[in-house]
Amino acid sequence: MYPDDLKYTEEHEWVRLDGDVATVGITHFAQDQLGDIVDVDLPEVGAQVACMKECGAIESVKTASDLFSPVTGQVTERNITLASRIDGQKNPDFHPELVNQDPYSGGWLFKVKLADVGEVGKLLDAAAYRKLVE
Repeated sequence: MYPDDLKYTEEHEWVRLDGDVATVGITHFAQDQLGDIVDVDLPEVGAQVACMKECGAIESVKTASDLFSPVTGQVTERNITLASRIDGQKNPDFHPELVNQDPYSGGWLFKVKLADVGEVGKLLDAAAYRKLVE
């Protein structure tokens, strides 16, 4: 339920490191608490995000929740299938349910070119995150 190759935050985001690029998503625990995801507001490609600063929002049938970046850097990609609108236009490939169905693969949120790769080492490992949510 919480892959060992990821790092986690206490705010329930995960990070998968690939060189100096981090893929970011929300954990199984977070999506379960939110319920059915209906829309995601993601940072734009090129935007600068800062560690544990708000960078978007996730809307579910239950509530809207702020999205925090677990790392600092520049957004290089975002998962556009999660957003209902792109550049003001309706997204024909809109599938926000991917966050609920597959939070660690198809439901990833955005990618960041890290300002400091060492920042990832400060995040929780899978064992510590499991303990947090138990």
